[in-house]
Amino acid sequence: MILFIGKLEAQIVIGTPNLQFTQACANESFNTFTVNFVFNPESGVDSSNQFIVEMSDSEGDFSNSNIVFTSNPGTINKSPASVDISLPVDTAGEGYRIKIRSTNPVASSTSSDSFSAYYKIQDSPFTINNLNSTANFCPGGSYLLTIDNPGTGNNDSPLNYPSLTFNWFKEINSTTSIFITQSPTLSVSQEGKYFVETNYGTCTSNSFSNRVTVSEASSGEEVSATIESSSGNPFCAADGPTTLSTVQGNGYQWYKEGAPISGATNQTFETSISGAYSVIVNFGSCEATGNIELETGAFTSSLDIPFNNMLEAGDSLSVTVTTSAINPEFQWFLEGEVIPNATESVFTVTDFGNYSVIITQTNNCNTTNELVFLVEEFINLFPEVENIPNLISPNGDGINDTWVIPTPYVSGSNTEVLIYSSQGKIVMRTKDYLNNWPEEYLNVSSVNEVYYYIIIPQDQEPKKGSITIIK
Repeated sequence: MILFIGKLEAQIVIGTPNLQFTQACANESFNTFTVNFVFNPESGVDSSNQFIVEMSDSEGDFSNSNIVFTSNPGTINKSPASVDISLPVDTAGEGYRIKIRSTNPVASSTSSDSFSAYYKIQDSPFTINNLNSTANFCPGGSYLLTIDNPGTGNNDSPLNYPSLTFNWFKEINSTTSIFITQSPTLSVSQEGKYFVETNYGTCTSNSFSNRVTVSEASSGEEVSATIESSSGNPFCAADGPTTLSTVQGNGYQWYKEGAPISGATNQTFETSISGAYSVIVNFGSCEATGNIELETGAFTSSLDIPFNNMLEAGDSLSVTVTTSAINPEFQWFLEGEVIPNATESVFTVTDFGNYSVIITQTNNCNTTNELVFLVEEFINLFPEVENIPNLISPNGDGINDTWVIPTPYVSGSNTEVLIYSSQGKIVMRTKDYLNNWPEEYLNVSSVNEVYYYIIIPQDQEPKKGSITIIK
């Protein structure tokens, strides 16, 4: 008989997690929750083992669980153990569960009791109805209450956080309110005082709106209608149009900049163009008017210099971008090439050439603007020279290429300047000399061709001489 002796792999049992909280209400300043668990035997845990805490979805399903804690290898080797977890920012629901698993040996606990958990990504008061405390509706009609986006002042609109949902309430008295519906907006057809809270379940929160008292309009009373933009305001036109909608009535007419829009006679109107929009809603018994100043994600940018700029060699030029972009980023270019580390709104130019800067808006609507400008070398056309030169070398090397004469004889002095060829032909005659002769290439026939000049200053004796062209 042959005896086979095999080594049994170590095994452990992990107990059901013991939550040290009844609900998890997290925000930016607090996101730590303690979980205790036991495992047995301690000797069965390998020195490389890691304990991992998984959190289910809001329905208790672990198919797409989140790992909310992972221990360093071998650090948890005593039972009972205690770990701290943090909630993902999109956590929102009433039925989460926790379970613990190990890596070496592989083992898993049963899931914990369910608990409510919310990460309060927006946890400050916000505004509705443009912070107006009253509104009214036509008899037989309704009024649309909406969350402001962005709203006035420093309003932190919860609409900036797409994962959030909202609970609307009607206030009965100072201590009692009744839940109406869960929706981004509320159509009101009954008088009362209304408000909305961000849905953080049983977690207390500061994310709530101002109160709005809605009344039925009396005969002849002016009535307002709310307009909502489906993509917010401002919206990102680069992602497509937004839909403007208003309260339900018997008839509609939409306007842009005060002019009626042909065919725009439905409860909604789609557009991708910014501007002042309004709507008249007919209820039969009266009419309501709504207005919205719709803005796209476009932005403006400008430079504090003109397009053409002159710079003397060795000097520098500071250029500043002013922009209305949200969270802008900058990249500067010279001759189409990226300038390394040039990523601020201010850039110092030291070289000549074609420059550009691209401004990128980095909010939810990533759009760009490009600004361009030119920097050329400044050349003094009227340098200070003492004598009238008699030699020039127009070969394009930038040195002595033109006939430069003293400033008392140049443009603005009313001095007449004449230049003759050796054959006596006048090749230039002007009372506005710009130190620019010859402007074009001279096809000289001899090695050093000679020209002659006469300079006739106002109220002075003429000055005569020759100019030798050196090839």
